[in-house]
Amino acid sequence: MKPPYDITPKILQRISSISMKLGEVNANYLNKQSPQLRKQNKIKTIHSSLSIEGNTLTEEQVSAVIDNKRVIGPQKDVLEVMNALKVYDAITKLVPDSGNSFLNAHQLLMEGLVTDAGNYRKQGVGIVQGSQVAHVAPPFENVPFLMEELFDYLKNQDELTLIKSCVFHYEMEFIHPFIDGNGRMGRLWQTVILMKEFPVFEFLPFETLIHKTQDDYYKALALSDKAGKSTVFIEYMLGVIDQSLGELLDYNNRIMTDVERLAYFLQFNTAEFSRKDYMNVFKDLSTSTASRDLLKGTELKLIERIGDKNKSRYRLL
Repeated sequence: MKPPYDITPKILQRISSISMKLGEVNANYLNKQSPQLRKQNKIKTIHSSLSIEGNTLTEEQVSAVIDNKRVIGPQKDVLEVMNALKVYDAITKLVPDSGNSFLNAHQLLMEGLVTDAGNYRKQGVGIVQGSQVAHVAPPFENVPFLMEELFDYLKNQDELTLIKSCVFHYEMEFIHPFIDGNGRMGRLWQTVILMKEFPVFEFLPFETLIHKTQDDYYKALALSDKAGKSTVFIEYMLGVIDQSLGELLDYNNRIMTDVERLAYFLQFNTAEFSRKDYMNVFKDLSTSTASRDLLKGTELKLIERIGDKNKSRYRLL
């Protein structure tokens, strides 16, 4: 069954804007970032997603935990970061439309934090905001069936991935399949769904924008609950994705540096190569710029040069 939502002019406009930005991302080789930038974005993603759930560690402390440094802070908060790191390190192995993969991710994310990590809840739950019950989740007996329907929906090839990712995020939050960890699982799984078609989402920390607009995030969930369909939430999340892609394109004027180009190239080229091989990957580079890049690589001792002039070849050190 297809979950209910409407296609609005705002949704169409945002999908168009996102599609254009994704094309620019691919054209500028930003779908594969340098290892350093990738690490920074992972830190931002983990910090923001956990902060939304009340984690008190700063971005610097999250970075320290990831680097295996000692951090003074609540043990629970440190464990949340360590668990999140395990999940995001394994994110490429997660299967978007697999219930088992989903439960395995929850197991990693919540291990040591709840007693039933990796299992759907066995009791009724309600979400309280202030002194009022904002949402009563479906009975626990219905959760396995409802989640199975939701994963079947993800297999619908007629639906746009951008839409499906938002719908899943909202519907999962509505079902509230776990006692704890629902919010971070919803945000994680939207990333998993998106990155299957668009690899850049593995490195795009849109959770940072959700954290900055947290009130709007919960308002979109509440308005969708009231309307009985996810339209408002889809509009909100597409706006977050669109803005996050815009910030990625604005970063450093969105021109790759020589070091970023080298890092990208060397991820996939470990054998000996020539300047021509390098220019076949970066087709817009001039011969002189390619030569300067390769000289920089030798100066940084990333590669060594073999031969001279037109017969020069390069290999990893």
